[in-house]
Amino acid sequence: MKIALDPTPFHRTHSLLEFPRLVKDLGYDYFQMTPHPDFIPFFNHPKADDDLVADLGKACKDAGVEIASILPVLRWSSPDPDAREAAVRSWKRAIQIAVDLGVEQMNTEFSGRPELAEESERAFYRSMEELLPIIEREGINVAIDPHPDDFVENGLEAWRVIRGANSKNLGFAYVACHAFHMQEAPLDIMRAAGDRIRVTHVADTMDHHRSNGLRYITNPPGNPVRVHQHLKVGDGDVDWDEYFGGLAEIGFLDSPDTVMVSSVFGENENAEEVSRYQLRTMRERVEAARKG
Repeated sequence: MKIALDPTPFHRTHSLLEFPRLVKDLGYDYFQMTPHPDFIPFFNHPKADDDLVADLGKACKDAGVEIASILPVLRWSSPDPDAREAAVRSWKRAIQIAVDLGVEQMNTEFSGRPELAEESERAFYRSMEELLPIIEREGINVAIDPHPDDFVENGLEAWRVIRGANSKNLGFAYVACHAFHMQEAPLDIMRAAGDRIRVTHVADTMDHHRSNGLRYITNPPGNPVRVHQHLKVGDGDVDWDEYFGGLAEIGFLDSPDTVMVSSVFGENENAEEVSRYQLRTMRERVEAARKG
């Protein structure tokens, strides 16, 4: 298993090409490339040309780190045909960037709309018809997260949608801080998806179901919002014994191909301290889970 840092908290303080050295200085050997305006921005075409991709590869080599996963967020499940077709074009370029960087793991979201769930699912499978042959040919694995406010948020239902695409190159991204939105018990999801869970994000969150549904206050009550946090381990309600124990049970912790990502976004002012804390905590939790 590769333990990686998501450098999103450092987007405002460091340039793209400074990430590899920063990641190494924080103690990590791997990092995850999430949406970045100079790389693959949210919902739009990748902005990195071949020269910038080569420069990023060189910066990684010079720093002695690797990109464990690349995370595009593109509207490939959009019910709007123009948006979906644009996302497919952007995905093709994103896949080529991953190939050029020698990255075999990508992860993403379904990126549809909950109020148009059926239409979004149809759009997802339509995109798969075009993209899966490329993904399979290039030997890329793509793990998908049922993100809050997506057309599928339930964990087991998300696994069914992924399984329905009928490709071993598609897997599940288990994001710990989305656990309460996924509704199903974490162990049930982990056991169902098994070794198709290829990426997991480690961040804590509060359970919005607690306190009679008033753990978070939105105004007016009943707003159709999906509130969650990406906090450091221990600052929320995630059952970390269950989480790491479940990953140990399904073999995630001992696979050379899986990726565990520190994914804390809520404490940018302490990002370096939090990143080191996350790495230390993940290593301790992994070792404890391996010992049972």
